[in-house]
Amino acid sequence: MTATLTSIVIDCADPATLASFYAQATGWRITSGDPDFVSLEGGPVSVGFQRIDGYRGPAWPDSGKHVHLDFMVPDVEAAMKELAELGATMPDFQPGGGDWTVLLDPEGHPFCIMPG
Repeated sequence: MTATLTSIVIDCADPATLASFYAQATGWRITSGDPDFVSLEGGPVSVGFQRIDGYRGPAWPDSGKHVHLDFMVPDVEAAMKELAELGATMPDFQPGGGDWTVLLDPEGHPFCIMPG
């Protein structure tokens, strides 16, 4: 069997707001949506944001996190500034010895940026 990954779905409290954050961060486009699910396309796979009633974001660096996204950026410092303007925050705990930077999206999901 060969399976093809077509999308990643992220649970959240507010799909429209979180999809907007990632659309602005990546330059991808929102292609569909309703109050419970929003889809973002423009990369190798689509990313969906699914409303979960009572959702509470993961804590970092708590072992309860389930998934995170990695992004390559041409200039890490510039990307950090732009992402902060969009609502990302940088937690104190930064593993990786400087190879990547962990940020948190507006709902607390960790994601990493690295030079590339």
